[in-house]
Parts: sequence; structure tokens; C-alpha cells
Amino acid sequence: MTTPPIDNLEAESRSLWADAWRELKRKRLAMFCLWVVLIYTGLAAYGEAVYRWHQAHDRTPAYQVPDLEKQYLPPSLFREMEPAREGESRVRQVARHLGTHPLGTDGLGRDVFGRVVQGTRIAFLVGIITSMIAIPIGVILGCLAGYFGGRVDDFIVWLYSTFAAIPGLLFILAIAMVVGKGLTGVYLGIGLTTWVGLCRLVRGEVMKHKARSYVQAAQALGLGHFRIIFRHILPNIFHIVIVTFTLRFPSAVNTEVIMSFLGIGVQGEPSWGIMIGNARLRLWQGVWWEMTFATLAIFGLVLAFNLLGDALRDALDPRLKEQA
Repeated sequence: MTTPPIDNLEAESRSLWADAWRELKRKRLAMFCLWVVLIYTGLAAYGEAVYRWHQAHDRTPAYQVPDLEKQYLPPSLFREMEPAREGESRVRQVARHLGTHPLGTDGLGRDVFGRVVQGTRIAFLVGIITSMIAIPIGVILGCLAGYFGGRVDDFIVWLYSTFAAIPGLLFILAIAMVVGKGLTGVYLGIGLTTWVGLCRLVRGEVMKHKARSYVQAAQALGLGHFRIIFRHILPNIFHIVIVTFTLRFPSAVNTEVIMSFLGIGVQGEPSWGIMIGNARLRLWQGVWWEMTFATLAIFGLVLAFNLLGDALRDALDPRLKEQA
């Protein structure tokens, strides 16, 4: 019997990632979106560091401290510049002015920029942690259903069909209400209800790969089922997981914003949903900046992730290359 070409397949898999990266770099829009995502990631990391530092020192962060003397300050570009201090140059005067509440303040005098950064932190926590819950469930169940078939497949298909039949947002709200308000309820609510689509995709791909020669050769060599699934099949379909993550991340963020806007999500933290919910009551007073910047933050993150996910799908899907 000829030795199965498993090493060659792994080399082809590595070549696929290299080709995908080269194709991605040729798309300016995709690279721009990647840089936007990296900027958001940096803001989220900075917000997490600020949050953890204040937690460790048992202090109230500046973005949570009310200052009624500074309420409803517009962004620094729309405010008159304060007089220069003694010995202060013009450049330092402008820098000091622009750095003082650059996005304005809310109705309690809290800095909008600091709260938008913390909203970025919460959005990334929701996107990452819910993915860590949903993706393993979808991948494991999809692999088991596609590889073993029979009763295992019937049970898993019945399970995800049942979950898919339940209205998603209502199910998330129900879990959040049972667990309690706060981030824990958001994590579990979104994570336990968004694995169905990935499970379907992985199941179909595993069924296709199960009939290929490298899997049959591994079975003929007597390799265990789980080794074949997770050492040989899964690496060859892992691009589906990457693309799914980039597409479900903004969906999780949008869901968290809706839940927080309804008062069921994050409590006591400056989530984008809470900021929009509070700012809508102040629009009639001409205070537009809080809602504007929170909405732009959501729009930028969701759009960048969606465009990047589409570009990754085009770069990693071999079928699209064959059609081209």
C-alpha cells in the first residue's frame, strides 16, 4: 500500500494560507479594514488596562465621575479656545484645548471619549468571549455529525434545528433574564444561541472531506476517529472558522448593543447601547455628540469586520478561486 499523502496535504494547507495572505494584501479595502480593526483592538486593550488599573486600586474611573460644571460640553473643535497660560506656546495651547474632552461631555459631565473607549472594550469582550463559547460548540458538534453520521448526525441535526426554530433575540433575552443582568448573561445568552450556523457549515465540510482519499488512507492505517477528525480534517476546514468569527463578531456586538439599549445587558458600564439610550433623550436639547460618536463607533467596527470577513472568505474559499 502506498503511503498516504498526508504530509503533502498539510503542505497544501500551509500554501493555502500563504496564498490567501498574498491575495488579501492586494486588496486595499481589505487591508484598510484590517488596520481599522487593529486600531479598535488597540483602543479595547487600552480601555481594559484603564479598567483593570482602577479596579486594582479601588478607584472610580474618570469616565464614571460626574462633574455637573462640565455637563453638555461640545467637542473641543466646536468650543472656544481657553486663553493661553503663562509661558505657554501656541502649539501647546492648541494641543491642550484639543485634548480636553475631544468628543465632548454627557449630561453628567463625563468624558464621551473615555466612555466610547470603554464601550469598545465591552464590545470586544462580548465578541471574543461569546465566540469562545459558540465556536467550540459548533465545531465539535459539526465534526461529530459529519464524520459519524447515523444516529449521531440525526440527534445533532435535531438539536440545531430546534435551536434554529426559536427566535434568537427572545432566546437570548430569556437566558439573560434567568442568569441575571450584566455581562455574564450577555455572554451566555449570545454564546449559547449563535453556534447553529457554524455547526451546519462544519457538518457539510466534514461530510465532504470524509470521502476524500487522505481520510480513507488514515482510516486504513488504523488511526483513531478523533485523531482523524481533529488532526487531519479540522485543519483543512479551519478557514471556515476564521471567516465565521469575523462575520459573527459584529453580529454579537450588535446584539449586545440592543440588549443594553433595552436595559437587559450591561449594567453600570458605558456600553454603546447604554450611551445611545441615554443620548436619545438629549437630542431635543441639541446635544448630538454623544449619540453621534457612539453610533459612528458601532458603524465603523461592524463595517470593518464585515468587509474583512468577505475578503477573507474570497481569499480562503477554494471554490471561488476555481470559478474565477
